[in-house]
Amino acid sequence: MNTPSNQELIARWKDEEAPLLPLLHAFHDRDGYLSDETLRDVAQGLRLSLADLYGTVTFYHHFSRFPPGQAAPRVCDGPVCSLRGAHDLIEALRKDGATAMPCAGRCDEPIPVLEGDKVFVGLTHDSLNVKPSPLPPKNPGGTEECVFASIREPGRSTLDGYRKTGGYEGLERALKSKPEELVQLITDSGLAGRGGAGFPTGRKWKAVADAPGTPKTIVCNADEGEPGCFKDRVLMDHDPHAVIEGMILAAYGTGATRGFLYLRYEYPETEKILEKATEEAKSAGFLGEKIGGKDFTFHLSVRRGAGAYICGEETSLLNSLEGKHPFPRNRPPFPVTHGYEDLPTVVNNVETLASAAAIARKGADWYQGLGMGEHAGTKLISLSGDIRRPGNYEVPIGLPLQTLLEDWAGGAPEGRTIQAVTMAGLSGGFLAKDGLGVTLDEPSIRSKSSFLGAGGIIVYDDRRDMVEAAQVAMQFFAHESCGKCFPCRIGTQRLTERLRGDAGPRELEAWRTEVADLGRTMKSLSACGLGIAAPLITESLVRYFPEQVARHVAAAQ
Repeated sequence: MNTPSNQELIARWKDEEAPLLPLLHAFHDRDGYLSDETLRDVAQGLRLSLADLYGTVTFYHHFSRFPPGQAAPRVCDGPVCSLRGAHDLIEALRKDGATAMPCAGRCDEPIPVLEGDKVFVGLTHDSLNVKPSPLPPKNPGGTEECVFASIREPGRSTLDGYRKTGGYEGLERALKSKPEELVQLITDSGLAGRGGAGFPTGRKWKAVADAPGTPKTIVCNADEGEPGCFKDRVLMDHDPHAVIEGMILAAYGTGATRGFLYLRYEYPETEKILEKATEEAKSAGFLGEKIGGKDFTFHLSVRRGAGAYICGEETSLLNSLEGKHPFPRNRPPFPVTHGYEDLPTVVNNVETLASAAAIARKGADWYQGLGMGEHAGTKLISLSGDIRRPGNYEVPIGLPLQTLLEDWAGGAPEGRTIQAVTMAGLSGGFLAKDGLGVTLDEPSIRSKSSFLGAGGIIVYDDRRDMVEAAQVAMQFFAHESCGKCFPCRIGTQRLTERLRGDAGPRELEAWRTEVADLGRTMKSLSACGLGIAAPLITESLVRYFPEQVARHVAAAQ
């Protein structure tokens, strides 16, 4: 087969929706890296500034500029993989050009190594192999599930398998009613965003439906970059049609005609699964023109990111789709009125959309009844670290954290006890001591100055140095800060230095005062959630582990 030229690739993509990322990936896959000549041709072909294009390309972790490029191994050194020996594995692969990469979303099966379009997993060089995403364990609590209810059925990832277990029945039912009735159903269910923000889904859909301007757009945020979070990967790998059905429902409810599923770079196998499922849905008449015989059109495209934590923030994601530098936007205006191409846009998380598909089939009252007490629905929790049975669990909102940790997941390894957990991946900081008595719902967790967020929980047993754990977390935030705003760009670096012990006051009270002042400034003035959340790491460290902080400061003198 002939290798396509630069001009042939540009001609293939330049008239597509959101062309820059897939075009760059096409060159990256062809050559293994992006040469100066390629960037000049792309800039000319898409009528972009070469300087802006260069800045955008180099912002992403995984676009290589020089050989050996993507062929060289990239080894995850996220917080869980660091506990499992990631740095030793990097050294073992150094002869092959290995470099570190941020958390790659395989915290349940460390350590992932990315080579080309393959992800290998193993703790040592000799044990690396390709493994599919593990299915979630059978619900150990016996509670009714929403998005995991049928995911373990054989062949669920195919159209036939999905249809056998009720797939697309919710869409077919919705198409027999008015769009506003579907939006009201989602509103009545109490479904809130499952990507971290928790905004009511029905309100978001109604805002886009009511907003002037066309074409409207549905964006699935599958840029699952929060360390300790890997729930969206299992949904896309084993139940991709549920996510697609959720997007089609959102399109019908809002009047959107185009959609993008924005997938994180570190899930190359998932991209193939999603592309296949999209083609199946299109062939079956669930995507394209005249869906369900109605005057309803919806076209869906998969777009793969290139490695940038900030693209999980919805406005950064939209800028990335548009081919711009993926800085977060100032808000207001919000994406519901000024989203993709400054037109009304729904941005929903993978889990949110899969939940909407189940609600459309089973009803609002059913979903309301899945929670505990006054809480509605369920939440996927990604559990990793020092725990006997890591993995993804679907819990009823309001379940006690200790029930999940001890009864469902088996507690700490033999002979150890749980010292602390992180919430919201890393973004919610640590919970320890009395904080471990929370229930898994936002009011309870926020009462402890944390939040549930996307649902990642990393467990640390009593062997771990919590100052070191905090330093690893803050170093991640410093690395991933986009640099747009001064408080986050500088604050994360300064807090990393204080946690490393190579800068800052050498007297405990002065150290605590300076760290608290840095945190207050970041939370008050940062442009997006990264700079607001990062200080929760140091705040919770000081709150729960004052003795370890005192030893750290004393040792630095």
